[in-house]
Amino acid sequence: MNTQANAIPGSPPGSQGITSEALSATRPFCWSVRRELWEYRSIYLAPLAVAGVSLLGFLIATLGRALSMSNLDKRLAVLEQPYEFAAALPMLAAMVIGAYYCLDAFSSDRRDRSILFWKSLPVSDRTTILAKATVLFAVLPLITCAMIIAVEVIMVTLSSVVVLASGLSVATFWAHITPFHTLWGLLYHMITVHVLWYAPFYAWLLLVSSWARRTAILWATLPPLAIGIFERIAFHTTYFANWIMYRVSGGSEAIPMGSDHSMGMMTHFALIRFLLTPGLWLGLGFTALCLATAIRLRHYRGPV
Repeated sequence: MNTQANAIPGSPPGSQGITSEALSATRPFCWSVRRELWEYRSIYLAPLAVAGVSLLGFLIATLGRALSMSNLDKRLAVLEQPYEFAAALPMLAAMVIGAYYCLDAFSSDRRDRSILFWKSLPVSDRTTILAKATVLFAVLPLITCAMIIAVEVIMVTLSSVVVLASGLSVATFWAHITPFHTLWGLLYHMITVHVLWYAPFYAWLLLVSSWARRTAILWATLPPLAIGIFERIAFHTTYFANWIMYRVSGGSEAIPMGSDHSMGMMTHFALIRFLLTPGLWLGLGFTALCLATAIRLRHYRGPV
């Protein structure tokens, strides 16, 4: 009587087949995500470089200036300042990295003709598109959050050492700073603004990258610019331009109302207000439409 060599003792009959099917269904997607990280190392190297620049600036501009002050109150005030900038710089870098990644996501393999190799593999166009969207909407934000937390941990540690060496109260210093903007506040901002709110822009760039043969950045920027100019000349209005600026600025629905943006209650009410915003769901619908169109274009596009 034949037995399965790799059957798990005590497992019910048929469970090995179900497990194998589940693994075979998810393995192409997981390898596609890993492929993106191998090909686009800037996804994690660029945030690491920005984190290094932030730390270098902190050491020179903040610690150096604080240590040069003889007034202890002014020294403490200087050490409480740089945390907003330490979080804003990696977020801005993540936006630039995401835009570059979208524009190059489908055009690079068509230029070097490696698309013929990737299409020969048993990986569907839908899996390829969803893997790129996962890197853009999940991996990059998580890397950015991790870099911000790591940078601010080092900043708080060094600042606490300086405060302690100055004879000041570390507890007072910790009470006046907002490191990490609390982890929940940081994750909330990344998910609501940089993922959900900016999703239509990234999806549009992915769509253009899958369609344009050359100069994808021009095809991505010229149509919105032409619409804005046409509206201004024909109707003497700027509704489209104002809407673009409103989306780029992150909107106001996701921002907690109140002086302390890290408070859990304020964030809870802001999340409800954000989820009830029609512009959010219209944008997500546009995102889904762009991704579905990109899947179809990917199927018919060949080397440039």
